[in-house]
Amino acid sequence: MDEIYYDLQKAIDFAFVENKFVLNSYSYLKVKDVRRVDAQEVLRSPLIKELYVYINDLETIVRGGQEKETVYLREAYGFLSKPEARKISIYFDKIIEGFKTYINDRKPGRKKKTSVSAK
Repeated sequence: MDEIYYDLQKAIDFAFVENKFVLNSYSYLKVKDVRRVDAQEVLRSPLIKELYVYINDLETIVRGGQEKETVYLREAYGFLSKPEARKISIYFDKIIEGFKTYINDRKPGRKKKTSVSAK
């Protein structure tokens, strides 16, 4: 579990510092063969809540405006342009969606078989 948190934190750092988007969370969870319960725990963790805060902040910057909060966030994230902020926001959203998709795919029960058409 600690490895998942570490890798998520590294992905966040890479996005902000190096502008590299290296983590596909769904593939990552699949390769690591993470249990559904563990993925749910990560999805409820403070690290994912932090991602939601980043997404909200970055979307506020992209929207722009002269509200006090927007001006404050522009100063805080002054090293990012609007296109970069948009890319990072979308990337973080994809990380969260990857977790949700993985959890949904790992539901217990019978799996539906795909039918092969007869020739």
